[in-house]
Amino acid sequence: MVQLYLAVASACHIAVTHLSRSMHGMYRVRQQDLPFEGSSHHFVGADHGDVNVSVFLLSALPGRGPGPHRHPYDEVQLVREGRGRWTVNGEEFEAGAGDILVIKAGEIHSFRCIGDAPLVQVDVHLSPRFIQENLS
Repeated sequence: MVQLYLAVASACHIAVTHLSRSMHGMYRVRQQDLPFEGSSHHFVGADHGDVNVSVFLLSALPGRGPGPHRHPYDEVQLVREGRGRWTVNGEEFEAGAGDILVIKAGEIHSFRCIGDAPLVQVDVHLSPRFIQENLS
């Protein structure tokens, strides 16, 4: 009986501790303090506030962008500036500032900046860590 009580008390303490951590205000990090690789700053949710999303803050120069790849989770790309050419599951199309693209889990996709200005977008990955299978 005592062991059962201790197990329940311990579980409740863990739940309350987790709840109180999550109830303490917002978490802030500056873009300039994030790791930069390729054309993006990388916000990894598991490392910053323990959130269930990760984000690429992309600024791709003309002609640049990732080759074919896929993720085991959905991705939402918010195009802020510039234009790009995407290929998703073999279908090619263009998108630009103001477009929001929803790429479902497992879809093979690639894109590159077209035109003279950089392609600036926010790529929200519905995962606390990036998981990417590069296919080229």
